[in-house]
Amino acid sequence: MMSHNCGVVKATETLENIEDLEIEQKLKLINKPAVKIIKSTYGERYGCVDFYKQPGFNNSSMMNHKMRMMSYPEGSQLQRETLSTKKFGHFWENGIGCPNGTVPILRVTKDDLFRMKSFGGENLNLQSSWHNTYEPMSAGSGYHFAVVRTSGKPKSFNGAYMTVKICTPSVKPNQRSAARMMVQFGNEFIQAGWTAGGHACYHTRCPNGAGMILVRQDLAPGLPLANKYAEIEISILKDKGNGNWWLYVAREQVGFWPSSRFKVSSGTMVEWGGAVYSPPSSPSPMMGTGRFPKGNSLVDSYISNIAITDGDYKVDKTVNDRYSYSDNNHGYKVRDATTTWEHGKDHIIFYGGPGGI
Repeated sequence: MMSHNCGVVKATETLENIEDLEIEQKLKLINKPAVKIIKSTYGERYGCVDFYKQPGFNNSSMMNHKMRMMSYPEGSQLQRETLSTKKFGHFWENGIGCPNGTVPILRVTKDDLFRMKSFGGENLNLQSSWHNTYEPMSAGSGYHFAVVRTSGKPKSFNGAYMTVKICTPSVKPNQRSAARMMVQFGNEFIQAGWTAGGHACYHTRCPNGAGMILVRQDLAPGLPLANKYAEIEISILKDKGNGNWWLYVAREQVGFWPSSRFKVSSGTMVEWGGAVYSPPSSPSPMMGTGRFPKGNSLVDSYISNIAITDGDYKVDKTVNDRYSYSDNNHGYKVRDATTTWEHGKDHIIFYGGPGGI
């Protein structure tokens, strides 16, 4: 018995050593050497990493890629407007952010990676509500959705817009609740919005930086928005010149997803609304404000000013071909306010619910 127990202990120690080595390798990929360390106003540590050494360049498709840090997408409406001097120093303890030529990359600890693994790792990332453009997400996956989607015959989309109300739904550490805009590319997708929940492999917590190349020294995905904004404008736009997909927050470019990472060159569907995740054995969390939508922006969670950029790079604010979808109306509902237009909000989508299903 003693010999057998000793063998089990040694085997366990060997397994732990292998896991520690894997963790250390991941930390090296994520925590690139930094020019300096800064803190957000919430106390999270960020490394100011040389622009060309950020995790997003780990992908082989980016090895020989060169670009300027600030360049508006060709063919976009924003390209024709005056370059903004807006700053986001209020997110940082130093009131500035990182030095020029560097970008803020969240410093990830060993405990962060262990916690991700314990809670399900990348399975906690909010997924697309469709595995592809024809089949919905399977029941029992732990995900729930209350969204509005584009519909009709196959189309091409080169961008999407929204203004989203910031909410702080109550969630457990292994749950997620979000409002987001998603652009689907066949079986692939990119999405942006706000998310409530504990740490997971979002954005720069992933070894490859979630595939995004950051371009600002004072703004990064994952910064807390609560108490700073009541609502925020977000857009995802395709660069007419090189096909890269740019993320804009408050009309300021944050970064881009390289075109080389997608098998399909244009979007095939756009979706706006709420999404939640909870382990299949647990009750699901609240979505948005936690109440079913009544059509009142003062109390409901909402996404307004929705729009798309079509295949000819024309902005369409009506988005006539669309439909509403909730996978479980007992926990979550969505209301597409096609006849209830509020002043200054244009097309508005109300969504939310208490969950518990």
